Amino acid sequence: MQLGFAMLCAGSVRAKNTMNIMLTNVLDATTGGLFYYLFGFAYVGFCHCGGRDYQWLNCRKNQFVAYLIYSSFLTRFVYPVVSRWFWATVGWASAFRTNKFLFDSGVIDFIGSDIVHIVGGVADLWGALIEGSRIGRFDHTSRSVALHGHSATLVVLGTFMLWFGWYGFNPGSFNKISSFYAFEYYYGQWSAVGRTTVTTTLIGCAAALTTLFDKES
Repeated sequence: MQLGFAMLCAGSVRAKNTMNIMLTNVLDATTGGLFYYLFGFAYVGFCHCGGRDYQWLNCRKNQFVAYLIYSSFLTRFVYPVVSRWFWATVGWASAFRTNKFLFDSGVIDFIGSDIVHIVGGVADLWGALIEGSRIGRFDHTSRSVALHGHSATLVVLGTFMLWFGWYGFNPGSFNKISSFYAFEYYYGQWSAVGRTTVTTTLIGCAAALTTLFDKES
């Protein structure tokens, strides 16, 4: 999926920003993986690998680029804390706890769709407020200027790559397949996996057609 994001982002920006956006995608994958393993996983507190605790690990400051600091900060502090709140069995808003939060159900967040996108959206909002508008985004009269992407080919290929990745991400987010349900119609976990696969197909088709018709209008 990271490959799809890289291609989609690269095609959606102007040619002069291609290398920069590709670098940010590389940093997302590399710093995200390292910092979450070294620090974030310990904060989440789901388990201790082999009985060992990784909270003692430390790191040296790196002044490579501001984005590196931003990416490492999110994966080291922000996402681990929020994911513990909602995903860990001891989280204060977890669906695994028996409490009165949200109609006694807790936060049911399948595959992290709400948590990941809300946290990312809030982080992007603060980044936009701090950085301000891009150079050339507005003219001298403060009217917005359309900034078109330079490669429709990369956009389309990246979209299909992401769509393909979602078939592993969405159905694969179930803990197991061979589990029976105590309902008359839904026979087992495999039926839920199948419905999720069909839904992933239909929403992709509907979103594509909606976007095409919206562009035409």
